[in-house]
Formats: sequence, C-alpha cells, structure tokens
Amino acid sequence: MRFCRVWGGCLAGFLIFVAHQTHAAEPVPSLTEDSPFATEIYTFLVEDQVMGIPPCRTLFVGSSSIRFWFTLQSDFADREIVRRGFGGAQLEHVIMYFDLVVTPHRPRSIVLYGGENDIYADKTPQNVLDDLQTLMSLKSRRLGDVPVYFISIKPSKARFGQLELQAEANQLVRRLADQRDDLFFVNVVPAMMEDGAPKDIFIDDDLHMNLDGYDLWTKAVQNAFARHGDPKASACH
Repeated sequence: MRFCRVWGGCLAGFLIFVAHQTHAAEPVPSLTEDSPFATEIYTFLVEDQVMGIPPCRTLFVGSSSIRFWFTLQSDFADREIVRRGFGGAQLEHVIMYFDLVVTPHRPRSIVLYGGENDIYADKTPQNVLDDLQTLMSLKSRRLGDVPVYFISIKPSKARFGQLELQAEANQLVRRLADQRDDLFFVNVVPAMMEDGAPKDIFIDDDLHMNLDGYDLWTKAVQNAFARHGDPKASACH
C-alpha cells in the first residue's frame, strides 16, 4: 500500500519492535494509510524509536483533550509523563491501538480520557461502558494491575446539548470504578460548571480547553492521585 511504501520498510520494523516490547500472544495491529489516525499513530512509533521507552511513567491516553494538553509535563513535574492523545479518538480507537501506544510503555499508571467523542458519534452511554470494560480487560491481560484513572466526560459549550447523555455515561463509569480496584473515576464536571453552564475556559471552538481549563484538570487528577494513595503497577515498586 502507498502508506507502507512512503513510510517504508521501517514501518514493518517498528511493528516488529512493538511486538517484541509487548510480548503479546496476538499479532500487533496493522497500520495502513486507511487506518484511523494513521499519521498520529505512526508519529508515536517514530517517537518511541527515537526517544526510547523507559518503563514506569504515567501515560495519558485518549482523544484531543489529551493531545492538546501541551503543559502536561510541567503540570505533573513530580513524575515522568508520556502523552498519547490522538485526533477525535473514541474508546474503540484506544482499544484498537492499545498494543501500539500503551502496552510497550509498561506504565506505572494510565490516565484515560474517552467517551465524549463516542457520545457525539451517537453511541449510547451503555456503549461507552461496554467499550471501557473491553479496554480494562485488555489492560489487565497486557499490563496486569496498572491503575487507570478515567477523567469524566467533560461539559463544553459546543456539546452542551449532550450533557444529559454525558452524565449518564459518567455515572455508569463511576459505578464500574466502584467495583474495581484498578479503576478510579476523576470527576471534572463540577469544577468546569458555574450557574448551570460550562465556565468560560474554552478556546474559540467552544470545545477544547484553554490553560484555565487544563489547570482544573491538573488539580482534579493530582487530587485523585493523592486521594487513592497514588497506586502504581506492581512491576514499578
């Protein structure tokens, strides 16, 4: 395929490298020019090859709200961070690329943002829960007891009409987190709302946050780390 010709035999080499890193029984996902978010995923593979993959970092993964978190490392200066947010990813895409962008890093913990684009794509709150359960099962098979912090689906001006569905999905995720020792629910909704509407913490598209919004997220995630004792994968102790 043209994708593979342009990015060459090195792509195959990267996938072999990933397979070696994951020790997965199943083959790693294929990546072609028609793959969702192919350019972004390929860039992650290149970055891993160039920079190496130190284990036991905190890995942030999910959609563009993670991708555009440009201050992530400075916001969490007390730990090593790897950022793996891509495009308009839904949870199904995080599942699809888990063995390419998550498993090789053997993180100490995972911070996940997903579900918002799923609801926007007319998936139901139950669909969000089902995909999260699939993702958690995959995480357990690949990475064992690595803790996952799920950032709640955020309210925004652009998608305020979906607030009720978002709240229902958040509630389902919260209940799942109550049932698992390796999943923690980080509720950012109250901090982002004021007088029944989203705060003025968005860039011009009314969807993605500015620095004030990310400051709220940073505090919420840091508080979640502290509240739960900052658990980490047993391999990282």
